[in-house]
Amino acid sequence: MSTTDPTPIVTHNRDEHRYEVRVDEQLAVLTYKQQAGHIIFLHTGVPPALEGRGIASQLAFFALEEARSQHLTVVPLCPFVASYIRCHQQYLPLLTESEQARLLQN
Repeated sequence: MSTTDPTPIVTHNRDEHRYEVRVDEQLAVLTYKQQAGHIIFLHTGVPPALEGRGIASQLAFFALEEARSQHLTVVPLCPFVASYIRCHQQYLPLLTESEQARLLQN
């Protein structure tokens, strides 16, 4: 993807347990751990040079859609993913009831 390309390409790096977007020499990531039917989103990191392009949102969208397709329960420990779910509540059913309550209280 070049710096003029408006659509980031998200890839799933299973070996590193993260979703990635690479732009030129920069790497944005959403890290996770997966266990027993759950995916726990840990951290979204976007280099300053890539901020403001919607890359973190693309990472969250891609990861949540993949979790949905695999019937995984989502635990959004990452503040960005939690915020994304608050704004895109169609993903609330991926969370347990207690996680939904915790997320919506903040």
